[in-house]
Amino acid sequence: MKLYLSSYRLGDDPQVLVDMVGKNKRAAVIPNALDNIEDKELIREKIRANMDELINLGFNPEVVDLKKYFGKHNELFGKMSEFGLIWVRGGNTFILRRAYKQSGFDKWLLSQKNNKELVYGGYSAGCCILSPTLKGLEIVDEPNIVSKGYSTDVIWDGLDLIDFIFVPHYKSDHPESVKVDETIRYYKKKGMIYKTVRDGEVIVQEI
Repeated sequence: MKLYLSSYRLGDDPQVLVDMVGKNKRAAVIPNALDNIEDKELIREKIRANMDELINLGFNPEVVDLKKYFGKHNELFGKMSEFGLIWVRGGNTFILRRAYKQSGFDKWLLSQKNNKELVYGGYSAGCCILSPTLKGLEIVDEPNIVSKGYSTDVIWDGLDLIDFIFVPHYKSDHPESVKVDETIRYYKKKGMIYKTVRDGEVIVQEI
């Protein structure tokens, strides 16, 4: 599996993402990091913006709402096999982690590590979730916010698909940038391995 890990949106050179994806240009857009937001119209606007960006790059995006697959893991596994790109937008990392677990998406993703045709891309929370741990992110994201249908249990384990903690919005013109500095102090104090990414920057790697 190939990874395209952006701090914010598509980054400064989205052609890199286009070149990474093979013939299958179908893209699953996962919006569940927004599930703690009550303003549904705002959510629709944000998702629409993500969809339009991918369409402009030549992709055929489809929203995959993981909530619809809570407790229906096999159904989700079949659905995800349709896509060449998984695109996970930002928001609250903790509610996104719950969605991964309750839908079984975390298990499916881990099973795809050796799939050379699949690209996992995203930004902010969509990349933080791949880290070994979510510890420290509570400085930026509220871990206890949930919405209907979600477990209240906080999951502190990341997916451990990367061997460092992904730190987005570093020294950027972003509302979370000040709190990001605080998380870095936490990681340094704990001796944790992390990588900072400024808005516009992208980390590309293969698992």
